[in-house]
Amino acid sequence: MEIPQTKKELRQLVRQWKRTHENELPALSDRLCQRVQADGLWRSAGTVLLYYPLPDEVDVRPLVRHALLLGKRVLLPVVVGDDLVLREYREGAVMQVDVFGISEPTGPDFTDYESVDFALVPGMAFDVHGRRVGRGKGYYDRLLPRLPRAYIMGICFPFQYFPSVPSEPHDILMDEVVAG
Repeated sequence: MEIPQTKKELRQLVRQWKRTHENELPALSDRLCQRVQADGLWRSAGTVLLYYPLPDEVDVRPLVRHALLLGKRVLLPVVVGDDLVLREYREGAVMQVDVFGISEPTGPDFTDYESVDFALVPGMAFDVHGRRVGRGKGYYDRLLPRLPRAYIMGICFPFQYFPSVPSEPHDILMDEVVAG
């Protein structure tokens, strides 16, 4: 199979594959969450950035619960204009649904970026070099440089992981990608 040469074409291909594999996504998500939980950097992290998933993304809500049980500080991103801000999530927190259908915590913004040890990042496609293709808005490419100490792990289903994906100079590399 030939890899699409543009991000737009790659996003279209991945969307099609996600629909094809729709019934497998929950089991694949569980397996990916188990792999993250086994990672030493995850286990040692005190402050973690996670996300509440869209229906077609890796469901990492079990990791949110796991992190809280371990006493980690859990941060979730919130879309504000053209940027992501971080908010702390605690059990029973009030959540609101944004324009993309994502549940987000309410409350004050979290700005102690230096304290973030670990960031788990979704994407449309990743490659073996740590490159990531997102949904096209650049939210994570603007957020991640503000987390100077964070180990950045991409997470995706196996059919989202490629030998190479299109990239641009502003794209932020992952330190590691967990796929499949």
